[in-house]
Amino acid sequence: MSSLLDRPQESPSFHRGSFTEEIENARTDLSRKLLLGDSAGESPSGTETAPTLSPTTSATPSTPEIEASASPVTPPEGEEQPLVADSFAFAFDIDGVLVRGGRPIPEAVQAMKVLNGDNEYGIRIPYIFLTNGGGKSEAERCNDLSRQLEVDISPAQFICGHTPMSEMATKYNTVLVVGGEGEKCRTVAQSYGFKDVVTPGDIIKADSATTPFRKLTPEELNNSRERDFRDVVIEAIFVFADSRDWAGDLQIIIDLAMSKGGRIGTLSETYEEGPPIYFSHNDVVWSAAHENVRLGMGALRGIVEYTFKEVTKGKTLKTQAFGKPQIGTFEFATRLLKRWRKNEHGLNAPPNTVYFVGDTPESDIRGTNLFNERAENDWYSILVKTGVYQEGTEPAYKPRVTVATVLDAVNHGIEREMQRRRDRRAVRKPKLTDMPSLSLEDGKGLDDFAIISPAEERELDMVI
Repeated sequence: MSSLLDRPQESPSFHRGSFTEEIENARTDLSRKLLLGDSAGESPSGTETAPTLSPTTSATPSTPEIEASASPVTPPEGEEQPLVADSFAFAFDIDGVLVRGGRPIPEAVQAMKVLNGDNEYGIRIPYIFLTNGGGKSEAERCNDLSRQLEVDISPAQFICGHTPMSEMATKYNTVLVVGGEGEKCRTVAQSYGFKDVVTPGDIIKADSATTPFRKLTPEELNNSRERDFRDVVIEAIFVFADSRDWAGDLQIIIDLAMSKGGRIGTLSETYEEGPPIYFSHNDVVWSAAHENVRLGMGALRGIVEYTFKEVTKGKTLKTQAFGKPQIGTFEFATRLLKRWRKNEHGLNAPPNTVYFVGDTPESDIRGTNLFNERAENDWYSILVKTGVYQEGTEPAYKPRVTVATVLDAVNHGIEREMQRRRDRRAVRKPKLTDMPSLSLEDGKGLDDFAIISPAEERELDMVI
């Protein structure tokens, strides 16, 4: 049996058949209004804003190099376009929330289906992904995640830990890029527009004594580029992804931090001339396939700063981190979500509420709460129990709500929005109770009817 949402919505018409049919059509019109709510032109009042539903429209995707072109989906002619919730959206961390150890968390697949319209309201909810992970291009990460979650994911809705670094490509010429597998991070940096990218392998190939305990494999030796570093100035160091050789990478980073203006093989007298060092995130631990959390980039950052202080006898090295919980990363996410909602769903206004779902209190929840203090809309933090956070412990940074899985998080957000909608409508709309059962059999119920003209019906419709 089809629901009211499934029926084609038509403007109220007059003289639609018998008197019984007229009553049934009037009842249907009124029910649809109570269920679907006000027109898009009405603005809610007060701080509690109810979700608004808009028909999705086709649009041309945005064109940054990191974004893949998306093909707009045009519904078959004669069918209604699906409804899109335009007053709220979701943002997700990945590891420990949707995926763990390269495998999808079971509830994650269903959560994506719910967001894409498989829910009792028949609505689609816009969403993006915001992960501190990296080491691959956004397109490659999206291909992996699409396969894992059984849904098409576009780079236009995806942020890696190093994605915001793309905005610094015009600031520096020659940079050292650290981390990741093989040459992938060099390739990613070049795709961002960095002109001259050096890797630790290049430096070791030029002087094998740089790292006494690390020898390049034949493949690394072949991929690393021959270069005379005597006149090369490293203007900045970017740790794009987790190091595969902490000792070797640590040595090279410290060498440059202590150098004269980023010149390899030199030693500053003040230890204050080294290039700036950027890490794509600051997570000390993360959730992988192992039953216990594993060390992450934040641990390497701490070791770099500690080691520099030890070898320089007290000098302080100040490094910078992107990723969560940095405010800049959430500002970047806000811009990405704005583009995605406009290009994919035809929504121009920002959402009133963004539900951020994460598993790490120190980055996901902390960052969401901090950003919420300055954001123009409401960033609502949700902590799940499938990753870093251990049930039974007190999180260092408290979320607005804690749930078991990402599916619970999605359902919580949707139900919260719909309840707010119902509460708001209960105040603004009359509550219809004890409506008579209408019947024309044997003349029963005729006293309950009032025949009105089309003009009177329009006036009544406006009052309701």
